[in-house]
Amino acid sequence: MTTFDTVDVQTIPETASEVEVPAGPTFARLGLPQPLVTALERRGIRHPFAIQASALPDALARRDVLGKAATGSGKTLAFGLPLLARLGADVRRGRRAPRGLILVPTRELAQQVYDNLSPLGQSIGVQLTTVYGGASMYRQIQQLRRGVDAIIATPGRLQDLIGQGEATLDEVEVTVIDEADFMSDLGFLPVVQELLDQTRPDAQRLLFSATLDGEVDTLVRRYLKDPARHEVKRPGDDAPPAEHLAYSVAFRDKVPVTEQLAARPGRTLVFVRTQLGADRLAGNLQAAGIKAEAIHGGLPQGARRRALEAFTDARSPVLVATDVAARGIHVDDVSLVLHYDPPADHKTYLHRSGRTARAGAGGVVVSLLLPDQVGQAKRRFRQAKVEPVVSRIRPGDAPIAELVASGVHVEPVERPVRESRRPSGGPGGRRPRREGERPRRDGDRPRRPHGDRPRRDGDRPAFGERSYGERSRGNGERSYGERSGSGERRGGGDRRPSQYRGQGRRPITD
Repeated sequence: MTTFDTVDVQTIPETASEVEVPAGPTFARLGLPQPLVTALERRGIRHPFAIQASALPDALARRDVLGKAATGSGKTLAFGLPLLARLGADVRRGRRAPRGLILVPTRELAQQVYDNLSPLGQSIGVQLTTVYGGASMYRQIQQLRRGVDAIIATPGRLQDLIGQGEATLDEVEVTVIDEADFMSDLGFLPVVQELLDQTRPDAQRLLFSATLDGEVDTLVRRYLKDPARHEVKRPGDDAPPAEHLAYSVAFRDKVPVTEQLAARPGRTLVFVRTQLGADRLAGNLQAAGIKAEAIHGGLPQGARRRALEAFTDARSPVLVATDVAARGIHVDDVSLVLHYDPPADHKTYLHRSGRTARAGAGGVVVSLLLPDQVGQAKRRFRQAKVEPVVSRIRPGDAPIAELVASGVHVEPVERPVRESRRPSGGPGGRRPRREGERPRRDGDRPRRPHGDRPRRDGDRPAFGERSYGERSRGNGERSYGERSGSGERRGGGDRRPSQYRGQGRRPITD
């Protein structure tokens, strides 16, 4: 039976800007090197969260660590600080192979981990980089060639770069596997095992997961050696502290009911099953005058980042997401989670529902079910230990109106607009392109009309011009390159070295 060092805590935010836990030991007392302690204090972090206080001593002692903690428990620093401390003890420069590896399931989570750890790493001379799909592979390759100390990667893109010979894991001495249960659900664990087999056999392993069943347990038994086990137990881990509602709707009423719920004040996160469904539903909401964005794995990374920023800032208070993309969404004040498409199992239901009622706030979880989906949904509810009453509704019914009226408006945050590096219009600026005009890549230089540049030596002649060096032929004159009877070349001058000019043929020498 698996046993853990269990700590009971309240809901703990993940980011450094959130309220921290005041009780407990300091980072210095836990054994964290002073440069990292100073870097944390500069960011306003002085006391560790519960999972950090529990796991840091063993991780800093270079033991394998098995952490059971849900999203929002502070585990990014729980595994990131020991990794930075170990790599910072032997700082290297120049071209070098990575010595640290952090595997995550999604690109959003990779970017979040990088944003939290990179400033700390820079303060002690440890260079980190991200490797994930949907971003420029060329830039990732250039960064790896320059040399990095640790990689934060999704398994698929890292495997591609290793296959191309652009990355190697031979010197990795610290490996972190985050969200192992979700990587198992996505089918990534075979690739994860291939990557772990390429790291050093004596490498330290830090594995964090919300559940430890099935393939995750196999991964633990195969790669972790006598791991120190730590668990953060929070109220509501089995069922998020939110109000759970379920409605049965006819197929024709599903989109109208969704539009009414999405118009509710506050942030609303809508879950769908497919990428096409996310785009289609977001388009329907936008057509109804609702500010909504879609986020899924088929979008470029820039589009996903902009959609998430708009949702975080409440400029677009509705976000339509697939399960994969939602794994990297960490916004604490989502007031409504809407299951537009039912989840595949109760674990997915709990994870979706956990996007609301975070950091001590309330929230509402609504499931929209077609009549033939009610039976399976009730089984999922029982497995998730929630018991919503399924009632039949139509657009405009009282339950929908009451739910919409209970929303609380969130003031949008406007981010400063980045100034363009190039002036646009005005004196000295670029002239606006006129309709029908082709875009130019040569700045503001005037376009030269065709043929008005004087021809240089070596240029091909224009149509109808004489060949270069050709003379007008008179009667009996030879063309360029023909020899006269005296052996002299005509039309192009004497091309022999100066010491032989005017002496007839060049003498044959040894």
